Amino acid sequence: MFGPLFLAQTPFLDRTLLGNPLWQWFTAAGIVIALVLLFVLVRGFVVARLRVIAARTTGRLDDLLVAALADLRTPLFAVVAVWIGTSALVLPEPIARPIRIAAVVALAIQLLLLSRLAVDFGIEQALSRWKTADGKPDPTLQSGVGIIRFMAMLLIAILTALVALDNLGVAVTPLIAGVGIGGIAIALAAQSILGDLFASLSILFDKPFMVGDFIVVDQHKGVVERIGVKTTHLRAPTGEQLILSNSDLLKSRIQNYRRMPQRRIIFTFGVAYETPPDKLKSIPAIVEGVIGAMPRAAFERCYLLRLGAYSLDFEVSYHVDGGDFELHCDTLQAINLGLIERFANEKIDFAYPTQVAIAR
Repeated sequence: MFGPLFLAQTPFLDRTLLGNPLWQWFTAAGIVIALVLLFVLVRGFVVARLRVIAARTTGRLDDLLVAALADLRTPLFAVVAVWIGTSALVLPEPIARPIRIAAVVALAIQLLLLSRLAVDFGIEQALSRWKTADGKPDPTLQSGVGIIRFMAMLLIAILTALVALDNLGVAVTPLIAGVGIGGIAIALAAQSILGDLFASLSILFDKPFMVGDFIVVDQHKGVVERIGVKTTHLRAPTGEQLILSNSDLLKSRIQNYRRMPQRRIIFTFGVAYETPPDKLKSIPAIVEGVIGAMPRAAFERCYLLRLGAYSLDFEVSYHVDGGDFELHCDTLQAINLGLIERFANEKIDFAYPTQVAIAR
């Protein structure tokens, strides 16, 4: 008899949970649901409208705005909505603090996601504006895109973490001082990693080589495929990938063949001793004519260098415009084929090792 009478005198919504009447809990839940639904609807409507507007313009800034709005995450906003909704309640600190921390963390994560889009947009704009004389993107900037993105995101993450901690009531100044002291120990323990990191920045700004350059580093050689934060990747002429530490690269002697304004080639060939003197005298002119017919080659000299053991050796020197390795190989092949053809027409034989048996 007492139970039903008590329920009749105490309405259901006036009952308390954690010091708050149930109607306030339902109000808070309604606020959370309304905020999430409003967020989803407004974001979908605004993104759809902005996409139509952005499709009519040539600028990229509106595309960034559309991408940023579309990248707003509903689960992260739901955490913030819970924090806003529970602000109408009086909750004990052991419950209110985790909700507040979760909301700040959600905002920080969302900010990092949006900053990633902003950093990529800035890099894309820089690549589109900084171009070489032939209209191509600056290869130096292209080779350092990964390093720039990493450093920018690392800086934004540190600043975001400091702001989040400050909003949570953490004393940031002593923390920075403590981190500074601890950072010295960490820097000493990670000297090689930090050395490679700063070496990558040095490669980016000093430009000893770029992606696409053919370089020789001590006994290693190959085409630069990627310049990373810690390592640089080369593709060797034989096909395998070489991975070299950035700090080791800067300590080594680097030969960059792609930056040669001209490639100077010297080669020798031998003709038979039976070649008549008048034919020998005509060989430099024949070689000059073959090299002169090449579109990007310039003849330098051709001399009878030595009287070999089984051949009369000529030395040839010429230049090729530019340091492109494939151009060099194509030109050398064309010259060799041209010499073979001309010597065949002139009845000049190339020498090769022979043995003569002398009867006694």
